[in-house]
Amino acid sequence: MVALLAIAGSLLTGCSLPQVSAEQRTFLQVSLEFLDEAIIPKTPFAGTPVGGLSGITYDRQRDRFYVVSDDRSQLAPARFYTLKVQLDPTLGVGEAIASVDLESVTFLQTEEGNPYPRGTIDAEGIALSPQNTVFISSEGNVNLDIPPGIKEFELNSGQFVQRLPVPPHYLPLTEEGQQIQGIQNNFGFEALATNPIGTIPAAGEPLRLFTVTEAALVQDLTNPDDPDFATRTRWLHYYLSEGPPLILSEHLYLLESPPPGAVLHGIPEIVALDGGGHFLSLERSFGLKGFTVRLFQLFTGDATDISGTSSLQGSLMGLQPIRKQLVLDLQDLDITLDNLEGMTLGPRLPDGSQSLWLISDDNFRDDQKTQLLLFRLRRD
Repeated sequence: MVALLAIAGSLLTGCSLPQVSAEQRTFLQVSLEFLDEAIIPKTPFAGTPVGGLSGITYDRQRDRFYVVSDDRSQLAPARFYTLKVQLDPTLGVGEAIASVDLESVTFLQTEEGNPYPRGTIDAEGIALSPQNTVFISSEGNVNLDIPPGIKEFELNSGQFVQRLPVPPHYLPLTEEGQQIQGIQNNFGFEALATNPIGTIPAAGEPLRLFTVTEAALVQDLTNPDDPDFATRTRWLHYYLSEGPPLILSEHLYLLESPPPGAVLHGIPEIVALDGGGHFLSLERSFGLKGFTVRLFQLFTGDATDISGTSSLQGSLMGLQPIRKQLVLDLQDLDITLDNLEGMTLGPRLPDGSQSLWLISDDNFRDDQKTQLLLFRLRRD
């Protein structure tokens, strides 16, 4: 027996086995190929100005996209649009998107069944559920007294379904005229993602919902003199099954350092790649060089639960943040980027590969555009 083990050991030693690094074991092998850009015109639709499209999600059963507008009910009641996109079967670079058409608009309703009054919701992110509902995140605006939050609405009618709990330390708190806790103004919940829809209720599995603050909470700022560029943001993992929604865990997400001259920097979107803790994140900056956008792959599986951590100031010793790996810097593309804020996995492309879509928020400005970008997502 000893001789046999020795022979087996020598054979294994002599074989050229592939060496797999820890990073390769942690992350999926993914890459992105840019295919096309489409511009959605500013033409009014159904009595509403089309703009401020800050979030996007895809309905595989209906082959439609839903995009949410973030005008805070100022130009028209809070709403999301239904988009129909046709692809060219040849998938020629620069010619892959054949057409983009607005089909309908759905107005969101308050708990009382009314349209949202002006300045009462700051809709930024949208995620589809398998129950024919959408979750919409309200970023939160301290100046307008709009709290951060996530609500669920009927897909077809916009009727209110429920609100999700938000930890108290995310809510703004002021003492003697100084904010000491909670989201920074206009830097709350933009990103929103559900776990892949094909794995949910039919298999008896719960729905999981994820969000992350665009920038650090006030009590987490590492440099109070430079609050916009604090890198320590918080990630929430919700568990939705029978009974009330639960917050399952909270994690640390570290933003990259902002580019020189940036005046805006944060994470406005995430997308779940699988049910195993792999995501894509979109980090966006704006400054002297215009908009810069980078896409990262994330792994949340071994991140420390920081639910009981009141402040992230000081040393992070002993805390494992969400792991990150750069997938694509969009500055490397030969296109002018606008204010990209929304991202979703879309339909399978004619060649069978997975599509990834990004959309920009034009802020209802004449000098900006609503930009729809199409990528091929490869998983080797």
